Amino acid sequence: MPVTDRTRHRRLREQGSLARADLEAILDAGFVCHLGVVVDGHPMVVPTVYGRDDAWLFLHGSVASRSLAADPEASVCVTVTHVDGLILARSVFEHGVAYRSVMIHGVPRPVTDPEEKLRGLRLLTEHAAPGQWDYARRPSRKELAATTLLALSLAEASVKVAEGPPEDGDGPDAGLGLWAGNLPLTATWGAPVPDPLLPAGIAPPPHIAGRSGTRQGAKGRL
Repeated sequence: MPVTDRTRHRRLREQGSLARADLEAILDAGFVCHLGVVVDGHPMVVPTVYGRDDAWLFLHGSVASRSLAADPEASVCVTVTHVDGLILARSVFEHGVAYRSVMIHGVPRPVTDPEEKLRGLRLLTEHAAPGQWDYARRPSRKELAATTLLALSLAEASVKVAEGPPEDGDGPDAGLGLWAGNLPLTATWGAPVPDPLLPAGIAPPPHIAGRSGTRQGAKGRL
């Protein structure tokens, strides 16, 4: 990926990556991002769901998109972070978090073309729940009109990954006799819980039932 003034790694450069595959793997491992904007001179960070293709990140917008309408040329910053555990050292100073993160900069554009909007919403839906777009009812014209979709280019992005053991194993604190290492954190999809109003005899479809017990946010290619 190209390096810009906003994506240049200035601190902990060894944790940075310029590989497009790493960017895609981190995005593909999640489905919630945080959209940072400035509204009336005040910062606002909005959590929302996303999907992507090779060039664009599609964001489901509401509050943020209305604020962006006042300044359509305003830059935003989108972040996606996965916490993989704690790095526990012998000293508090050397403690850290095992994580994978992406920051994407740019000026988003509202998606107004009906065909692109439908495609973007499909990408977003399939990204969170693969198979659900073809299973559930598609959006009506009224619902599409009430939905805001933003597209942000993936051209300007940076990646950071922190992993591995603590860094004080060969320093003075190694003689303290304290335990040090990693405490992994994983998230697993649970069993589907039916809507209380669901009639008896309607089982979850295979693409939902099959996710039970699988990991969310797996590292993929990283």
